[in-house]
Amino acid sequence: MPPLPDDTYDVIVVDADVGDDGELRLEVTITLGPHIGQIVALRNFNVDTRRGVLDTTDPYSLLGIPGTLRVHHGVLSFRPEIV
Repeated sequence: MPPLPDDTYDVIVVDADVGDDGELRLEVTITLGPHIGQIVALRNFNVDTRRGVLDTTDPYSLLGIPGTLRVHHGVLSFRPEIV
């Protein structure tokens, strides 16, 4: 599958896990636009948590959280919509 073009995408977290190395791993699905339904695996990604902190102690608590996925020069960043 070709990489996503540089843009901003509305997404929702559909899978979350913490690896043996302590790294947070997310899978998000795009919810709007021409790439709707595409699942993107996030590993070694930037997290923008201006509104809060992601709780990586319980990755299942992240399931269903909407957010924004930004692709800029192939670098992924994720901003969760945490209240």
